[in-house]
Amino acid sequence: MELVIVESPTKARTLGRFLGKEYQIEASMGHLRDLPKSQFGIDVDHDFKPEYVIVKDKDAVVKGLKAAAAKADQVILAMDPDREGEAIAYHVRYLIKNAKLKSKKSKFQRVTFHEITQPAIEDALKHPHDLDLKLVHAQQARRVVDRLVGYTLSPVLWKKVRRGLSAGRVQSVAVRLIVEREQEINAFKPQEYWLILVNLKSQKGEAFTAELISINAKKIVVAGSQTLEVSQTAAAKETITLPTKASIESVITDLKASRYLVTNVDRQEKHRSPYPPFTTSTLQQAAANRFGWSGRQTMKLAQDLYEQGTITYHRTDSVNLSPLAVTAAAEFIKKEFGQNFLPEKPRSYKTKSKNAQEAHEAIRPTDVTAKEIHDSFTPRHQKLYQLIWQRFLSSQMADAVYDATTIDIEATPEKSTNKYGLRVTGSIQKFSGWKKVTGLDNQDTIAPSVDKGETCQFIDVKSEQKFTQPPPRYSDASLVKALEERGIGRPSTYAPIISTIIDRGYIERTDRRFYPTLVGQAVVKFLLTNFDSIMDYDFTADMEENLDRIARGEKDWVPVVGTFWKPFKEKAEQVEKNSKRVPVPVEKTGQKCPECNQGEVVIRSGRFGKFLSCSRFPDCKYTANYQEKVDGLKCPGCGQGDVVIKRTKKGRQFYGCSRYPACKWASWTNPKQGNSE
Repeated sequence: MELVIVESPTKARTLGRFLGKEYQIEASMGHLRDLPKSQFGIDVDHDFKPEYVIVKDKDAVVKGLKAAAAKADQVILAMDPDREGEAIAYHVRYLIKNAKLKSKKSKFQRVTFHEITQPAIEDALKHPHDLDLKLVHAQQARRVVDRLVGYTLSPVLWKKVRRGLSAGRVQSVAVRLIVEREQEINAFKPQEYWLILVNLKSQKGEAFTAELISINAKKIVVAGSQTLEVSQTAAAKETITLPTKASIESVITDLKASRYLVTNVDRQEKHRSPYPPFTTSTLQQAAANRFGWSGRQTMKLAQDLYEQGTITYHRTDSVNLSPLAVTAAAEFIKKEFGQNFLPEKPRSYKTKSKNAQEAHEAIRPTDVTAKEIHDSFTPRHQKLYQLIWQRFLSSQMADAVYDATTIDIEATPEKSTNKYGLRVTGSIQKFSGWKKVTGLDNQDTIAPSVDKGETCQFIDVKSEQKFTQPPPRYSDASLVKALEERGIGRPSTYAPIISTIIDRGYIERTDRRFYPTLVGQAVVKFLLTNFDSIMDYDFTADMEENLDRIARGEKDWVPVVGTFWKPFKEKAEQVEKNSKRVPVPVEKTGQKCPECNQGEVVIRSGRFGKFLSCSRFPDCKYTANYQEKVDGLKCPGCGQGDVVIKRTKKGRQFYGCSRYPACKWASWTNPKQGNSE
């Protein structure tokens, strides 16, 4: 009998469908060994040796695996094909290697597969290999560095900012991104600008609208140098702004009394190529943009799909596809849509990641002919699977083809020497190509049928006042994209990073956007002032690259950790001794404390949201619940109570009625924006 050990019961059941009775399949239920939760657990004086302990409540699992191993002829470690999976396999082997195995010839084998299908499993069993200690060391190095940072920085934060705080190497940098974006928004000053649109009629009687893009060959730009997307003329070498209503009065006068001549008509056939298949990052971004899901939600659904054999491994930064998958896709596309929907040659995409150990294949369905999955999955699973299926299939299809038209028109006033440039653009899809399967609506914009040299009839002119907008707050999608672009974190860490900084109360997710809390702002201010290297984006990215080098066998993990640890420890000791305290700001209410009648009631931010407290804390221990009202909105359920912001036990924000439990109305979304649940 051969014992196969995987991480989860679901994965074990799926494997059981493909393996015979000679295999016994057991689950480790995740990690069995880890650093202790309440102790440092790192021997810094002896090469940073980790002091691993059995995870709480896992003793019975370890005992069961030892008993199963004692009856087995061979033990096969079939954990996920990444650093975490390799580390789990390593620790499982460590714990059961001393079990009394049935045969003296018994040995441990490691197998990896990137999809849970019959062919993949059979192939993996034919090609067993040893544990990849390079991956184990990379995972261990990450764990050790994060423990060193957390257990060193957190006590400093307790003393210098507020008790109960904690810091993380990557998480703190992610909070910095959100805090700095909020600072940009607060510092932003809107700038006025004006858009001028002229309604014209062609000689064939077609009415259309042209936009003013230049004056005397000077390109019109937004005041402050931000160029309007439509304001692009090849001949314009200088720029001009229309920042006020007064600045457009003479322009409007000229345009009302102008002759309009078509100076150029450019009609081209343009091709739009499909997007690459999903990586972990792009899957999270797409699910956030399309469905509003958090990274944690997306990855949980993807984990279920993978473990039940419907998609390939979902933690990857690769856009590569196996030759078999490409061939299967081509056959399906030809049969389903026709030969013309196939490109001239199969498409391949380049992977940015240098880590060949983990960048195996993009996320794709295991069976391209399965447009849907069986009914045992939830509607959310169905949505995510459909998204993955469409993205994979479309990545192997022909370009979408468009007829694109650009029309330039010159306006010459009767009583002025000025010349005004206007432009009309249009795009019509003539061949859907890969868009045939994406489910995205194509929006054609039809340009008028005019010829060069043709004059157009003036109908009227309109002006629109606009204001420049501040940069948007990060969403799940844009934050993951920013982390990836800066080299911060890796595919398996994006969702945990965001979840951790929300759980710690450093940021809040409101209407799918991230806002820093007062606590988060105070922590970032303190860390930037005193630990600028730890908070440096390039430093964090360099550490990630070093971890990749360890995984590739290019560096040893102990020197990497040692190079980081010594200066960091010295800096922490100096900061703890000499730095100034950065207290968490509070919001004042103007009310006297009802308990001591001396202090003022203030609004503080805690792990579970905002609460009322006395400004004299800790001398006065008064606290009370705080109900944060939403713009004076009344409850859509009862019409009597106020809409207030609440939080679940896990810290997720939602909206409820202030009259709860008399009124049980609740919604994940702001009722001011609609879509309440």
